[in-house]
Amino acid sequence: MSNFIDYVKIHCKSGRGGPGSMYMRREKYIPKGGPAGGDGGRGGHIILRGNKQLWTLLPLKYRKHIKATHGDPGGKNESSGKDGQDVIVDVPLGTIAKDAETGDFLFEISEEGEERIIMEGGKGGLGNVHFKTSVNQTPRYAQPGIPEREGWIILELKVLADVGLVGFPNAGKSTLLSVLSAAKPEIANYPFTTLTPNLGIVEYRDYKSFIMADIPGIIEGASEGKGLGLRFLRHIERNSLLLFIIAADSDDIKKEYEVLYNELEKFNPDLLDKPKLLAISKSDMLDDELKAEIAKDLPDVPNLFISSVAQQGLVELKDLIWKYLQ
Repeated sequence: MSNFIDYVKIHCKSGRGGPGSMYMRREKYIPKGGPAGGDGGRGGHIILRGNKQLWTLLPLKYRKHIKATHGDPGGKNESSGKDGQDVIVDVPLGTIAKDAETGDFLFEISEEGEERIIMEGGKGGLGNVHFKTSVNQTPRYAQPGIPEREGWIILELKVLADVGLVGFPNAGKSTLLSVLSAAKPEIANYPFTTLTPNLGIVEYRDYKSFIMADIPGIIEGASEGKGLGLRFLRHIERNSLLLFIIAADSDDIKKEYEVLYNELEKFNPDLLDKPKLLAISKSDMLDDELKAEIAKDLPDVPNLFISSVAQQGLVELKDLIWKYLQ
């Protein structure tokens, strides 16, 4: 089973606020002791926190119910009840929270240590000391605490990478990633080998590096949810640069590029504002004459011919990527 989990549904329940106290002072030197009830404590929040050490939502797959504790009741002599304990849930950067019932987007965690309350604890009730007036010197009333909140939340993960590899299944994306980085994606000669995004760190000159993500292959109709479509298109949103990979033995490179381009446009037109590069993979089977012939009919984006297996054009590819990332 894969350890890469990019979607979970969890049930969150915050703590309720403690009730305020209705205490009256009883000291023997104060015959008419007034109100002295303290406030109730706040119920515990449930908080999501960004953690850059994490790269999957797997820990939450087995932790479906998350519950905070209640606030304590207010005490005598205006002493406040203790707040309920907050529960902090660590998630990878790029995690999106949505309301499971409505599907509404709530927020996104994108920075290390960033904390957002996903389910707010109830406020503690006010003690009777707050309700003393000139007319009513001994109020025998205190507020109850505000109830807890609960509900189902969907968490989705978008992979953060500098370069997203976009291409049909079997275009050579996994092979390229394995050659350029230390990533070990599963590679085989059939569509949909890559069922989860693979991340690799590509080392560049002078100890610089960038992160490349092999996003699973897009098929025509992915934006309508065909194949494994939408889940994978989500990851492409987080990439700074899109590197289209089309195999040299494709029947029509330009048409294949247009299909990929249209799928991205249907899913999210903003994606197309990102820099785009085109690499023609498996080019070791082409001679210079054939390359010149193919180049005449390529789409109008910066492009180059590469071969991961024969290690051709890879240094130039890294140079081109670095230029656009800067």
